[in-house]
Amino acid sequence: MPKHSQHRRRGKYALDADDIAWLESTSSSTFSETGDGPPEGDRWSTWDQSTPTEKGPRPYPDWLVTELAAVDTEHGVLKTGKEADVHLISRGVPGTDRECLLAAKRYRSADHRLFHRDAGYLEGRSTRESRMNRAMANRTAFGKQVIAAQWAVAEFAALCRLWELGVPVPYPVQITGTEILQEFIGTRDGFAAPRLAQVADGLDDLWEQLVTAMVTLAREGLAHGDLSPYNLLVHEGRLVIIDLPQIVDVIAHPAGPSFLDRDARNVATWFAAKGVTAADPGSLAALLREEARM
Repeated sequence: MPKHSQHRRRGKYALDADDIAWLESTSSSTFSETGDGPPEGDRWSTWDQSTPTEKGPRPYPDWLVTELAAVDTEHGVLKTGKEADVHLISRGVPGTDRECLLAAKRYRSADHRLFHRDAGYLEGRSTRESRMNRAMANRTAFGKQVIAAQWAVAEFAALCRLWELGVPVPYPVQITGTEILQEFIGTRDGFAAPRLAQVADGLDDLWEQLVTAMVTLAREGLAHGDLSPYNLLVHEGRLVIIDLPQIVDVIAHPAGPSFLDRDARNVATWFAAKGVTAADPGSLAALLREEARM
């Protein structure tokens, strides 16, 4: 057991008033404080708390534990951030060998959340409720809770869509409130995969993988929005893109082209500095604009 650590569609992941009312009254990322807890671990599995549209794409991976008798056990923080923290948990069925590791991304409470760059990313993500839109604009406590839900819903929707497109992202397991459970990228004993910024070998192949992924995004009219060597993981020679709450529809967003250009500049400059001769910020930006038909 480890000891350490929509593009243009809203559809099934849209946030409405009922969602926000539920978010105000409960937090599914906190553990049960009643006496009806599991025989071991920290909480019962939350799998049954998510609706079918709040779970990842089918077919569910074989490694994923979906049994209702499963329990979730905490193993510490993997990453802290300004908007959310990522925790390592195991989900397993007591008395069996059925167990999997998950990364639980939990957006922070309104009192501590910064979302210092949310204005540019959230443009165009207004809800259908004018009360919510006003609260978001005024950054009231309720508005910040709405924003947190917007970010969580946007990230989960992005993960689901990109997974179905074949983009290398963690498998999105489920969303409950402002907690996203996703595939843990790392070793079976709980060591997280290194970030690209920590990797020195195989960079030419990793560059090719990244360009392929970015081209796929651009063809869908999307940009990561904050891509850098720090939100790319490398696991067994495979590049994996993480941290997607700010994914941008580059066609609908008025500053869409600048997001494409910035992603290209951030990653290509890093690879070029590491000696990858194929990495050129201008060429990558031009390629992405062409693929996005801009």
